[in-house]
Amino acid sequence: MSPNIPELREKEEPVEGAEPVPKFVWFSIVALVVWGFAYFLLYTGSPDEIGGDMRTAPVPAVAGAAVDGAAVYGTRCAACHQADGKGIAGAFPPLAGSPWPTGDAGVPIRLVLHGLQGPIDVLGTPYQGVMPAFAAQLSDAEIAAVVTHVRGSFGNAAGPVTEAQVAEVRAATAGRKGAWTAAELKAP
Repeated sequence: MSPNIPELREKEEPVEGAEPVPKFVWFSIVALVVWGFAYFLLYTGSPDEIGGDMRTAPVPAVAGAAVDGAAVYGTRCAACHQADGKGIAGAFPPLAGSPWPTGDAGVPIRLVLHGLQGPIDVLGTPYQGVMPAFAAQLSDAEIAAVVTHVRGSFGNAAGPVTEAQVAEVRAATAGRKGAWTAAELKAP
């Protein structure tokens, strides 16, 4: 039988000591450091790449050089209208098979220059949103290239647009302050 002494029933006070870090923590730290160095060494090949950034730098436009409409579409339009031109149901209208870019060439030029706001019906589906204006960001050649790309891609078979057509529409609509509405454009 054990004695019933209060000192014997008490537990030891907790102690903060210099207990070793668990081995799995050390292993994890070392593995992450080794992986980081290996990644940096393997994926940094040229002085143009910084810390594994292997994206290609954009090529500046050269005066008189042809502009790639697909590249302009990929950087400016594909986020909303998607790479295949089918848009996002209920949010961003499709360009594939749509009469908006394939009818009168002035309509898509106006849309790209000044944007679109408000309701629009595309292929029987209503959309409500805003398309930004690109007049300040894109040159006439870039707008002509991207509109030509859209008019001839995604199953569309409309003719090309020239830089002169874009310049003409830009000059005619230079005083416009806001985005177009579908009712103003009346494309389909």
